[in-house]
Amino acid sequence: MAEEARALELRAAIGFNGHVPFGLICHPNKQHILYPLGCTVVIQDLDSKKQVFLHGHTNNVSCVAVSRDGVYVASGEVAFMGFKADIILWHFQRTELLARLSLHKGRVEGLAFSPNNLYLISLGGQDDGSVVVWHVDQKEAICGSPASAQNSGNATVVVCSSCRDEMFVTAGNNTVRVWELDLPNRKIRPAECRTGHLRRVITCVKMADDDSYFYIGTSSGDVLKMNTNHKLMTDFGPQKKMFSLGVTTLVLLKTGNSIVGTGEGIVALCKGSDYQVMKKIQVQGGVTSLTCRGHGHQFFIGTDKCQIYRVNYTEFKEELIAACHNEAVHDIVFPFGISDLFATCSGNDIRVWHTPENRELLRIVIPNVTCHAIDIMRDGKSIISAWNDGTIRAFTPETGQPMYVVDHAHSLGVTAIAATNDCKWIISGGGEGQVRVWEIREMTQKLVEVLKEHVSAVSCIKVKKDNRECVTASLDGTCIIWDIVRFVRKQMFLANTLFKCVCYHPEEYQVITSGTDRKIGYWEVFDGSVIREVEGSASGSVNAMDITSDGAFFVTGGDDRLVKLWDYKGGAVTHVGAGHSGNITRLKICPGKKSIVSVSADGAILLWKYPDLH
Repeated sequence: MAEEARALELRAAIGFNGHVPFGLICHPNKQHILYPLGCTVVIQDLDSKKQVFLHGHTNNVSCVAVSRDGVYVASGEVAFMGFKADIILWHFQRTELLARLSLHKGRVEGLAFSPNNLYLISLGGQDDGSVVVWHVDQKEAICGSPASAQNSGNATVVVCSSCRDEMFVTAGNNTVRVWELDLPNRKIRPAECRTGHLRRVITCVKMADDDSYFYIGTSSGDVLKMNTNHKLMTDFGPQKKMFSLGVTTLVLLKTGNSIVGTGEGIVALCKGSDYQVMKKIQVQGGVTSLTCRGHGHQFFIGTDKCQIYRVNYTEFKEELIAACHNEAVHDIVFPFGISDLFATCSGNDIRVWHTPENRELLRIVIPNVTCHAIDIMRDGKSIISAWNDGTIRAFTPETGQPMYVVDHAHSLGVTAIAATNDCKWIISGGGEGQVRVWEIREMTQKLVEVLKEHVSAVSCIKVKKDNRECVTASLDGTCIIWDIVRFVRKQMFLANTLFKCVCYHPEEYQVITSGTDRKIGYWEVFDGSVIREVEGSASGSVNAMDITSDGAFFVTGGDDRLVKLWDYKGGAVTHVGAGHSGNITRLKICPGKKSIVSVSADGAILLWKYPDLH
């Protein structure tokens, strides 16, 4: 059935893979930035924040390059060991896939366009170890060679000459080579560069505008100046250790000064060849990208904490322009009846987002613990959250101030949470399988009842509209419908699966479930019988589901990384959204059915246009 399904349109993405070296690039048109997110390359307009997506990779993007005139974009991927890792050549303006270039195995480590777009140079990863020259117009390989000599380490960086199409440099662990392309003989010839007594792991390379020198940043925290013609090191600095955790990125300025990005998150404006720090800023996470807008009046910083900063050169003050989760997102929730705001939880934080601008409004951080699940009270007055230290915490949605804490709520961590619609009760599930009902008052939070039937972690809780009943899904292969007035079990569904998610149909006479057996089960609430089962996924667990307010459609997501929209009655997929590169952990249809928001294990939040189904 999925073959007939139409594609869901990806409207926006909140996320940036800051672990890709030099992955954040300001386009030569000064209007756009490009960056990788999972298996997608995002092109974002700096003024309007509008995003366009380059879809084509089936694996995570590992490197991105833009030609000097901005016409072409190239992206490489990381594949499984021994499998082909593709390079895709794109036309920037038309966002069109021009060619798929497949020679490298395992991983494409680096890409660089020659100054006049004649050639694209690609560098394979550690298991591949080759450098290949591609003809851009003919879209085919001209020649290739091992990137480094046998007794030296692997090359990780490639950079082209500023003036000549036939020259480029590769560098890495104790290896620096200047290459010349001999086109008539279809060969590339390397010349080893000598760094004297220094042994260095090279992290970045920048070529001077006239090609006379190139500069290499090292993991030891110094910058070496290499003479391109003589292949010799002529200078290095700073003499004193100033940049701990290494120089990770470099920008050369016309003034002879440079901007240095470091692994400890310092971005420094350095003077001349002695690299004396004139100005510096501290950002969150190690710097992985520095990219100039125009001639450097403004530049952007990307970090491995997945933050993007904008800096005006004259003030040298950082402004955070994009933030996102840098680890798995565990839950997402909308306030009742509001589609412009939603909250997510990941690792040790809860964040509130504004959908029209995809902007982070609030971040609540509790160090050294993990938030498993969240809910927003129906009256909008508090965000309640479930944590792995066994605690329930409530915060104000406007300021993030703590409201109350329920310590020792569960012995093996709180794994699921839900609030009743009258805002008087919270129902929590724990890692030990218990379901607990709490009465929430102005000043007190009282344990009302403990329901002990599950024998493994509770993964999902949904409350019936009349607040008299709830359903809990557990990894022990049971779903239980509880009477939460008399605190007894009303019904139990059994299946050979670890249940991950459950939803009431809006008319509340049926529930749908799914989990690790990849099946979507429709169950009768009255007697617990299974009405039908449909195959929810061809590969991997179904971890998340949500249903429309009229019950006509529902969405699912899971380890196959696809968002699927289903016709409830027909049990058939109508639309599929491909864009996640991590397992989908949760998803929600926003109130008013404007969009579907899905979150995944790689920290990405994707917003899909809800299709017009009339």
